[in-house]
Amino acid sequence: MSKVLVATEKPFAKVAVEGIREIVESAGFTFALLESYKDQSDLLKAVADADALIVRSDKVTAEVIEAAKKLKIVVRAGAGYDNLDLEACTKRGIVAMNTPGQNSNAVAELVLGLMVMMARNQYNGKSGSELKGKTLGIQAYGHIGRLVARLGKAFGMEVYSCTRSEANRKAMAEDGVKLLDSAEELYSKCQYVSTHLPAKDNTKKSLNYALLARMPKGATLVNSARKEIIDEDGLLKLMAEREDFRYVSDIQPDKLDEFKQFGERVFFTPKKMGAQTAEANINAGLAAANQIVKFLKEGDRTFQVNK
Repeated sequence: MSKVLVATEKPFAKVAVEGIREIVESAGFTFALLESYKDQSDLLKAVADADALIVRSDKVTAEVIEAAKKLKIVVRAGAGYDNLDLEACTKRGIVAMNTPGQNSNAVAELVLGLMVMMARNQYNGKSGSELKGKTLGIQAYGHIGRLVARLGKAFGMEVYSCTRSEANRKAMAEDGVKLLDSAEELYSKCQYVSTHLPAKDNTKKSLNYALLARMPKGATLVNSARKEIIDEDGLLKLMAEREDFRYVSDIQPDKLDEFKQFGERVFFTPKKMGAQTAEANINAGLAAANQIVKFLKEGDRTFQVNK
């Protein structure tokens, strides 16, 4: 009988755990749970006899893969999957998946909340500004980007994006989002930019001084994606030169102390909060369980990320 392990240093909500258990056991598999573990050795022991693994932000390293002798599939309950060592998974023939779209609404709502907060000077009692009538750029028009665009339009913002994907262009047209030719044009045009880029070799540090300096006066950059896409030295230089530039992020930067000098022009959540809603927590966990069942029973690889 296949064993499905849920290993989460940051636990799922109780209702999500029970839902995962029900899905797994109804399929005829064994359910195992490792929560709030403090040492990597606990995870290494737990995965030793697991056929399937569900994680959140837990790092599934080459060491974990080596310890998991029976593992056939690992699912990251969430959209980003840079905590999975895809190369190690592929070498062992292990299927790696994510659960795209399950936490998109939670992240999109956080983005708009952060934008409102910065527009109102972090609620310091001084007069702020409204989002209505401002230009909003969406960098990467995926599940989250599309929802941010819709929410931005609901606030009365003029929304832009740029993409080479025909599917995304069609979605933009349906949503009333204006198409631009390049990231350079996007940053030049928009007073607010919400970036949703993944951390890949071609995106790391791509948000650099030259690109960000294109943004108009009173600009705000919102990063709910990954810290690796930011060239922190370039951003620090820009903020030192431009007292009108603001940066707000759901990820604390490596050079946090240096960013703190800019006071209310920067804000960082204490820890990554984008997917931290009860609804997203439940949706991602249940989706991960269902994907594992479909893979083990039917060989379904729809959401595989290490093809």
